[in-house]
Formats: sequence, C-alpha cells, structure tokens
Amino acid sequence: MSEILENINPKLYEKLDDRLITIDDENEDVVDEFDSREIFDLIRNINDPEHPLTLEELHVVEQSLIKVDNKKNTVMVNFTPTIPHCSMATIIGLSIRVQLLRALPSRFKVNVEVSPGTHNAESAVNKQLADKERVAAALENSHLIQVINQCINTEK
Repeated sequence: MSEILENINPKLYEKLDDRLITIDDENEDVVDEFDSREIFDLIRNINDPEHPLTLEELHVVEQSLIKVDNKKNTVMVNFTPTIPHCSMATIIGLSIRVQLLRALPSRFKVNVEVSPGTHNAESAVNKQLADKERVAAALENSHLIQVINQCINTEK
C-alpha cells in the first residue's frame, strides 16, 4: 500500500441494513439458491486498500451490479473504482474474486470486472482479472496475498 493517497477525500455512502435471518422450518430438500444480495453480503465489508472504509461505504460494490445465474453456476460482479485512474483497481478486483472463491461452492465460475466506463485502464484491469494464470501467479506473490488478506479480513 502506498503512502500517498490517490483519492484523499472519497465520497461516502450509507450502508444497507443487515439482512434479517429467518429461521423457519426449513426443508433440507429445497435448494437454497444464491442471489445478488447474498453475494453482495459476502463482499460488502471488504476493506478498501487505501482507506479504512469498506467497498460498500465507497460504493465500489453495489448489489445492482451483481448478477447470479444458479442454473449456469455463474456469478458476475462489476465494481466501480472511486476515481478513474485508481491504481488499486486490480487489488480490489482480486480481493473480491478471492473472497468469493473462498466463500462460494466450487461449482460457481466467478467473473469480476470494472464497471464499463469507470476506469481509464478498464480493459487492461479486466484482462488481468479474467486471466486465470495471472490471477494464480498474483495469489502466489506473498506480498500481494498479504494485502488481499488485509482487505478481506473484516476483524478489526
């Protein structure tokens, strides 16, 4: 993490209320499908690599930018960097990807991309995040995985 902040005064947004957990007589035979809110809940508390704020508070992730297809076993997450030249976009994308890979069943194919038109190097960041070999290599880098784990770690 750099010592100089790129976005010194980011705009903050109100967080959504936590989802109410209902405990009914659940039928174990019924498949509980994933939805965009469940995916959002898995990534909303990821910390921004530059600020002591969550991706939800910065509106980097939003429920409306998440698509889940249970039949095709796919999850698509678009995220919006706080500034168009954010150098942390790849770290943010990797943090989202790692969190979902750790939390979701392995049947899901997870795609994470910068929201269209929100970053100067959108295609380069998306290409990196979509390349399995590049992602695997990044996750073998001890410094990089330490930064990602700090972002994902919600215990303060």
